[in-house]
Order: sequence, then C-alpha cells, then structure tokens
Amino acid sequence: MSTESINNELKQSVSLLPDNPGVYRFLDDNDVVIYVGKAKNLKKRVSSYFVSSKEHSRKVTTMVAKIRKIEHIVVESEADAFLLENNMIKSIQPKYNILLKDDKTYPWIVVKNEAYSRVLSTRNRIKDGSRYYGPYSSISAQRSILELVKKLCFIRGCHLKLTEEAIKKDKFSLCLEYHIGNCKAPCEGLQSLAEYETNIAFAKKLLSGNLAEAKLYLRNMIEQEAAVLRFEEAQKYKDRLIMLESYQSKSIIVSSYETNLDVFSLITDVNSAYCN
Repeated sequence: MSTESINNELKQSVSLLPDNPGVYRFLDDNDVVIYVGKAKNLKKRVSSYFVSSKEHSRKVTTMVAKIRKIEHIVVESEADAFLLENNMIKSIQPKYNILLKDDKTYPWIVVKNEAYSRVLSTRNRIKDGSRYYGPYSSISAQRSILELVKKLCFIRGCHLKLTEEAIKKDKFSLCLEYHIGNCKAPCEGLQSLAEYETNIAFAKKLLSGNLAEAKLYLRNMIEQEAAVLRFEEAQKYKDRLIMLESYQSKSIIVSSYETNLDVFSLITDVNSAYCN
C-alpha cells in the first residue's frame, strides 16, 4: 500500500473518532500496538499527531510514521480513561510508551522505608523497600490525599535522619510543625517509635482506600480514651473521625495494589437483584 493510501486511511480513521473521553491505540503494519494514550477528547488528541508541529519530538515523528491503524475505546470520564490507559500500558508494554515515558510521569505518594517514615509526593519509583500509592490522575488529587494524611496521622514533614540513637543524643529541636499541632515531635522523644509506627499504619490504610477500617480504629480510640476519662484526647480522635467522614463523601481514593482484581457492582430493588 502506498504512503498516500495509508495517510488517507489514517485521516479517515481520525475523522470518525468521537469527541468523547477515551483511550486510543496506534498499531504498526504487523498489527502490534506501539503506543497507548488517553484523551479528554479523542478526535482532538489523536488528530494532533497528524498535524505538522515544531513541538513534536523526533521520537514522536518516528512513531507517527509507523502508524498503520488506530483503535479507540470510549469511556465515561477522563479519570476512567486514565485508569484504562494505565492498565493497558502495564499489560501491553508498547514500544513507544517506553521510549516516550518522560512524557508520562504521573504523581505517586510514597511511604519511605526508614525509621520514623515520611509520607511524600514523588514522580520516581525506586526499589528501596518503600511503599508507593498511585499513580494519581492529577496533582490536585494527590495533594488532597496528602493533606488528609497530614491532618489525621501527625506524620513528620521534615527531612531529618531520625534514629533512636540520634534522638537520645538530643541532636534536634522543636520546629513550627510541633507548635501548630501537625507533628508530635518524635525528634525530641515526645512520641515513641511504636506510637509513630501506629500512625504510619493508619496512614497506609487511608492511602489504600481502606476508610472503613480507619474509621473503626478512630471509634475504638474514642471509646478507650473516654473509658479512662481522657475526654480531651477522646475529642481529638472524634475530630479526626468527623474529618474522615467528611472526606469520604467526596473521596478520590482508588485502590493502588498492583495486582489483578475482580470488581463487581450490585443493584437491588424490591423484587430483583442485578450483578455486573
């Protein structure tokens, strides 16, 4: 098939694309998927590849020259497109998604593998034993969850290399985060490692989307503190529970476990139940 015929077919394929959000796939002359992408508007995004632009890198230009077929899947929202694209890239490993990976650096949240673990934003995953959550479809979604963890779990935000030996030597001093109530100052020995690790375990529940277990933990702590007449501490846990319940009503957390899942939806009415 001539180059002109190929270009005409591709232009025809692009013209038939809808203006909906979705995922598109580029295939080469061997029907091998060479690239997977997502779009808020499929027609606009895919057509941008076939318009001469100084913004196109040499790698993009090379990829476009190899395209012989375009496939697409329409989804309900841009967020759905993001998740589907992410799954397809993991399963198919298209050549140009790997070559152009610098264009696809989504934000993650990492719980560092260290004493008195920090919870941080990152775009780079390093195999150092740390636990990663994500990727998130937008930086605003990631920041929202980080802010929740900060308010509920009292995780330190400093970059100090905390060890129990260094803390005993009194190498550190109290900072503003302690005075405004965001940190319990493990650096000064005002919070034990065991208590801090309990907070980290709680943070991991939140980041995994396990809000039910997190709420149960808070309710149990309210009861325990109230039972020994520590009403001020009980109120602090109650405030955290209210904050969590408020957040749940607009939750953007999705499960981040890197495994295969079976997902079911169930709708019931008076006489019937429907499972998808």
